[in-house]
Amino acid sequence: MAEIINPILRGFNPDPSIIRVGDDYFIATSTFEWFPGVQIHHSRDLINWRLVNRPLKRLSQLNMKGNLDSGGIWAPCLTYHEGIFYLVYTDVKHSGGIWKDTPNYLVMTDDIYGDWSDPIYLNSSGFDPSLFHDEDGRKWLVNLVYDHRKGKNTFGGILLQEYSPEEKRLVGPIKNIFRGTELGFTEGPHLYKKDGYYYLLTAEGGTWYDHAVTIARSRNIDGPYEVHPDNPLLTSKGDPSLALQRAGHADLVETQDGEWYMVHLCSRPLAGRQRSILGRETAIQKIEWREGWPYLVEGGNKPAVKVPAPALPEQKWEERPARDDFDGEDLALDFQTLRIPLGEDLLSLKERPGYLRLKGAETLSSKHRQSLVARRQEHHCYTATTCLEFEPESFQQMAGLVAYYNTEIWYYLKVSWNEDKGKSLGILSCNRNDFDEPLAEEISLEGRERIYLRVKVDYENLQFYYSTDGEEWKKVGPVLDASILSDEYATYDKKFGFTGAFVGICCQDLTGRRKAADFDFFEYIGRE
Repeated sequence: MAEIINPILRGFNPDPSIIRVGDDYFIATSTFEWFPGVQIHHSRDLINWRLVNRPLKRLSQLNMKGNLDSGGIWAPCLTYHEGIFYLVYTDVKHSGGIWKDTPNYLVMTDDIYGDWSDPIYLNSSGFDPSLFHDEDGRKWLVNLVYDHRKGKNTFGGILLQEYSPEEKRLVGPIKNIFRGTELGFTEGPHLYKKDGYYYLLTAEGGTWYDHAVTIARSRNIDGPYEVHPDNPLLTSKGDPSLALQRAGHADLVETQDGEWYMVHLCSRPLAGRQRSILGRETAIQKIEWREGWPYLVEGGNKPAVKVPAPALPEQKWEERPARDDFDGEDLALDFQTLRIPLGEDLLSLKERPGYLRLKGAETLSSKHRQSLVARRQEHHCYTATTCLEFEPESFQQMAGLVAYYNTEIWYYLKVSWNEDKGKSLGILSCNRNDFDEPLAEEISLEGRERIYLRVKVDYENLQFYYSTDGEEWKKVGPVLDASILSDEYATYDKKFGFTGAFVGICCQDLTGRRKAADFDFFEYIGRE
């Protein structure tokens, strides 16, 4: 029997929302501060998945300039009804102190691979919005209500309100239909209807190592809801031996043949350490219904790595090339930028065909305008390589290869300039805003037009390299701690990390003159 091997979406792909349209399955996942917003993957067999679109690609849909680290797109919900795809999402503008600013929006399309509409504003009462299309044609929005008041449960329950397609707004009364279980932190709601019951699936326990999936049901959409007799439906809590940790935040889908599956987030921390450099990933479990309730077919409530595949013909996709020579008119789908799109004033594939030209912008600590292009780390071990042509004239101009978590945690192999060595190669690191230069003495690159840069990550070990010919490589600096590029490590001092490690290329010009750096290619080769 064919098997699905978890996780099905590797690397930073949390908060999965799944739908089936005919023979096609689609999953939407959170992207936080990375632009374009929301990843959509496609499959025909639930085994093999391919990235096909990021729908929030215009500033009119999503402008995250100034958003905090791990703000932006939280928990999108993808649904389909009568030929139209619906996507609701939160753009978190602030999260800290007692407040969260969480405007929720809706975009639509009849072509999931194409362009999506400009957003319709819904509400700001909390995050994790989800749209439900009832059998009678009415549409309902559910979302967490966030309660900032002292002494209150900040995760104050799940609100229900009707959405009017004609008026393009929420209408009618607002009702709190479910205040959660003793697990707490009730969020991530999704509604379904089956055999006369409304089912409300929620995430509980917080998105760390006590995360869980809870399900409740009611004969009426507005409740009251009774909780599953063997709650939680899924959790990794209390079992550090499991390969898939932090299991929670789920969504259900029915196959063409009446089989049921549940996608959920998970993480795979480094052995013996609670640090997940790949971030929160997406896994899947098979479900069966017994006495009106869903259960894992394997029994119990622990996530399995190997899951029975549905009775569908396998559909494999062509693998994405490891190397991008920047020969196309657009960036490859693997790449994203931070918070906003980069226009020709900062990024060009046209000015020098065959090269990606980045024009120097703000620092790696900036939450506004960075000239940075990066891709997810999808393997615990990988090698990333690029070739750079750059002629800095000031110590304030630099370009190179970056292993990045957020504005406060990164490693940077940079080409810059100084008074003693002229054009030179060095390392700059940022560890919770503590800056260091791990290379004792910078390496002179005077007279070298092209320089090849490489980073190798082997679980928690990160090593930089350089070459002048692309053949012979020399180590640069010491072995660095890759485990700090994790959401657990980024969660400190009332700050939270919800993303995963990225690797990419960047250019800064703190003089404001936008000195350009030309990158000939970028290659990522992963291995487990």
